[in-house]
Amino acid sequence: MSTSLRIGFLPLVDAALLVAAREEGFAEAEGLSVDLVRDVSWANLRDRLAVGMLDAAQMLAPAAIASTLGLGHLTVPMAAPVMLSRNGNAITLSTRLFAAMAEAAEGDIADVAVSARAFAAVTAARLARGEGPPVLATVFPFSTHALLVEAWLRRAGLRAGEDIPTVVLPPQLMAASLANGQIDGFCAGAPWNVLAVEAGHGAVAALGLDLIADAPEKLLVFPAAEIDRRADTALALARAVLAAARWAQAPDHRARLAVHMAGSAYLDMPAVRIEAILAGRIALGAGRPPRLAPAYLRIDPAALAPGAEVADRLIDAMVAAGQMQDGPAARALARGVFREDLHRLAT
Repeated sequence: MSTSLRIGFLPLVDAALLVAAREEGFAEAEGLSVDLVRDVSWANLRDRLAVGMLDAAQMLAPAAIASTLGLGHLTVPMAAPVMLSRNGNAITLSTRLFAAMAEAAEGDIADVAVSARAFAAVTAARLARGEGPPVLATVFPFSTHALLVEAWLRRAGLRAGEDIPTVVLPPQLMAASLANGQIDGFCAGAPWNVLAVEAGHGAVAALGLDLIADAPEKLLVFPAAEIDRRADTALALARAVLAAARWAQAPDHRARLAVHMAGSAYLDMPAVRIEAILAGRIALGAGRPPRLAPAYLRIDPAALAPGAEVADRLIDAMVAAGQMQDGPAARALARGVFREDLHRLAT
């Protein structure tokens, strides 16, 4: 008899291992019947997990920490037996803004420090003309995306939310919001940067991995109150994800995984676009050739171990960004999200 699980996810390429675990039978082999439930926002996923509408969910790693600590919301403790991805994000700006930055750039605009200073110069020129500063969007207040924007702006002496207004939008609304001028740029995961570039509305200013190397990104989370009671189920799902990660590393499996993800239940877009992202071929826009970045999105088994090192990196970044206060109690709770013990049992 199989165990049924409802697992929430957002339509992002870094949901790949959940899709592979279901579609390639790795979950079934572990005695699990998985229903992947597509959602519209990270807040929705968090809240549905909290009230028992989901058994587990894909979750932003900083959001899992924030939820566990009760930052900006009710306290909803989470626990992750395995990570789902590292890296995978980019900062994309409107073509008009990027063109102005290219004119103002002093050096190679492919350098994130150069692009940040050019952004600052264009912002200063806008303010001098009596215009408002550019508006940037991220996918959630507590996210690697917000930390990446902060890290990029810091290179130019700017602060997100103070010098540059920021808003929160679901990732699937980013490209459309850039196209209609509601925002001037955004940081989101694949495929939404590529969609903005291919539509002619956006140009990539920085890849996330150039700002925070090997950034912890998505976790597979359970309610912390449930994970020990359902340890066998959590371990079974972790094993299925790790098996999917081993399978996905074979280059000849990339196309098959992309076809799975292209379906209407998941990303609902051409498989060729997803395959390129999985291979690390990232469209940049502004007349530039695609960039080959094999580590753009890491879903390999070596990237999926949760632990204190991962937690500490995120805590340090969140403290530096003013998102949380450090201290022994807070750090212990945040570290508790990353269940290295369960991951070790699953491998």
